[in-house]
Amino acid sequence: MPTTTKTKAKTKKKKSKIVSGKNLVIVESPAKAKTIEKYLGRNYKVVASVGHIRDLKKSSMSVDIENDYEPQYINIRGKAPLINSLKKEAKAAKAVYLASDPDREGEAISWHLAHILNLPIEEKNRVVFNEITKDAVKNAFKEPRSIDVDLVDAQQARRILDRLVGYSISPILWKKVKKGLSAGRVQSIALKLIVDRENEINAFVPQEYWSIDGEFKKGTKKFKAAFWGVDGKKKALNNNEDVIEVMERLSGPDFNVDKVEKKERRRNSPLPYTTSSLQQDAANKINFRTRKTMMVAQQLYEGLTLGSQGHQGLITYMRTDSTRISPVAQGAAANFIVDKFGEKYSKHGSKVKNSAGAQDAHEAIRPSNVFNTPEAIAKYLDKDQLKLYTLIWNRFVASQMTAAIFDTVKVTLSQNGVIFIANGSQIKFDGYLVIYNDSDKNNVLPEMLQGESVKKVNLKPEQHFTQPPARYSEATLVKTLEEIGVGRPSTYAPTLETIQKRYYARLVSKRFEPTELGEIVNKLVVEFFPNIVNTEFTAEMEKDLDEVEDGKRKWVSVVDQFYKPFEKELTKAEGEMEKIIIKDEPAGFDCDVCGHPMVIKLGRYGKFYACSNFPDCRNTKAIVKDIGVMCPKCHEGHVIERKTKKNRLFYGCDRYPDCDFTSWDKPVGRDCPKSGHFLIEKKVRGGGKQVVCSDAECDYEEEKQK
Repeated sequence: MPTTTKTKAKTKKKKSKIVSGKNLVIVESPAKAKTIEKYLGRNYKVVASVGHIRDLKKSSMSVDIENDYEPQYINIRGKAPLINSLKKEAKAAKAVYLASDPDREGEAISWHLAHILNLPIEEKNRVVFNEITKDAVKNAFKEPRSIDVDLVDAQQARRILDRLVGYSISPILWKKVKKGLSAGRVQSIALKLIVDRENEINAFVPQEYWSIDGEFKKGTKKFKAAFWGVDGKKKALNNNEDVIEVMERLSGPDFNVDKVEKKERRRNSPLPYTTSSLQQDAANKINFRTRKTMMVAQQLYEGLTLGSQGHQGLITYMRTDSTRISPVAQGAAANFIVDKFGEKYSKHGSKVKNSAGAQDAHEAIRPSNVFNTPEAIAKYLDKDQLKLYTLIWNRFVASQMTAAIFDTVKVTLSQNGVIFIANGSQIKFDGYLVIYNDSDKNNVLPEMLQGESVKKVNLKPEQHFTQPPARYSEATLVKTLEEIGVGRPSTYAPTLETIQKRYYARLVSKRFEPTELGEIVNKLVVEFFPNIVNTEFTAEMEKDLDEVEDGKRKWVSVVDQFYKPFEKELTKAEGEMEKIIIKDEPAGFDCDVCGHPMVIKLGRYGKFYACSNFPDCRNTKAIVKDIGVMCPKCHEGHVIERKTKKNRLFYGCDRYPDCDFTSWDKPVGRDCPKSGHFLIEKKVRGGGKQVVCSDAECDYEEEKQK
């Protein structure tokens, strides 16, 4: 379509003028640019590079293995107009400052910008700040430094290692299994953890065991105690015979109080968030996926407009493995806590020890201004931003508060050598729990003295079976990767996303379940590339890369140390890995286009129905699950499970688009006796479910089911 004069005028108007004599500041994101320009004033112009401007080619390895693993960078396609604009701006500027994020990736972006703009590498033009507040930004510009080449080398080494692994193993998997597959350092270990856990579950043999829970009373006050053992020794109840043996020793209602132990117990406040602990808590407490957590945290870091306060960054940088808090932030938190709760609640000045392996490049994740309480700024944040900010704010304030103190009581009861134990606790001083309650409710026991007797109300024997280990959720997988020292804060979210995009694993009820394809790929990688999935080897490599960052090692030697043995594994895999044919399964019905039998194929995004007469017939159908309920809207179609583009499960009519019925909750096939609307099954806390009316204004509900 030809461009009209009016459109040209609009386009021209949008272009920003290049004003000479100003200081030019380059950041990654336009939102960040807008905030920082307000803080710095009219002598500065702030523009965005929109992430990286140079990278390795996507179409090839782009690493010269024969020449010290030299990376072959190119300008990213589509960024030529932006690069030309940055060059013009830099040429006209009084000075150029590079203010990308304060991590390896940010340092690499600044290094690439310096290369493109011909800025001397030793020039003090690098500005870093851990929070986007006026004071932090202005102070950072008072002390610019030169680009940290060690930090850049550490980023380059990781990038090159990932290229060597991904672009070497993936083509082999393409040849031997199917196109579109990939392998990676952290990705392959994450997949192996998922597959290993599934194998544990499949091999698990449940073991029977029993418990005896008792209800007792002292005077009119009732309390609970559990069977512990007999004749002074702890006893396991392995079967019903063991229970009968114990129960036969008991006769009357009176039990003796053998021992009463009272102790004072302290529970220290939690540490402030690191990236991984934030991801875990966001998953467990506010139901955020890992990717969503990082996306919303980025928005809070870059800042939002808070009415008359203007645009402000709300949290410190969200990619960190440190629990350190600056003295200034500690002081502000202490003032807030003393004002709000009193002197005895503040633990101002306490030092926090970082976990082993933490880089401590930044502070922990905390609010930039503790006086911006969630309640005070709620109206300026959307629902998701407020949920995450509240989580971060509460955790930080709690971390600066004193321990909670409990009075605990342990009472030992017995009759004819059969021992029951009752445990009770009561909060003596709430401490940090006043704002961050992660404690169980008080379990107060009646006052008892040694030698007294209490009455048995009832005893309840119950059979149990041991349960297999649970599949990994996003939160527990991140926690495990961190514990074994694999990956770094910035890698967890993209890793979990990749294993799902490749259809190596899928989330079923928020737990990772390996697919057939994932199990095949894992088996091949484990067999032919053992070091890639060796957690100790990978954790050691992470330490080597950290030494590159600290200037203790050269990145080429670290890469070479990995690649030499890896190259031999590649040669072996090329020659010895057998081609795997994933056979199509019969679908059990014929194609409605050509009449040939339909089959179930395994594609990049999972299984689907396809005509066996391919390529002459290209008919395909999605595999859907019929839940056995008639559509409550049209009463003709069946309700089936469907998924959104973001893989979220919902329910819809199989006659779509003729019938547009949809529901996030599962219809149960019955109507509400009160309103006549269809009934749905809702999940409830604790893992149960409850049938309720689909009409929000109707209060009909049935008994909760476990």
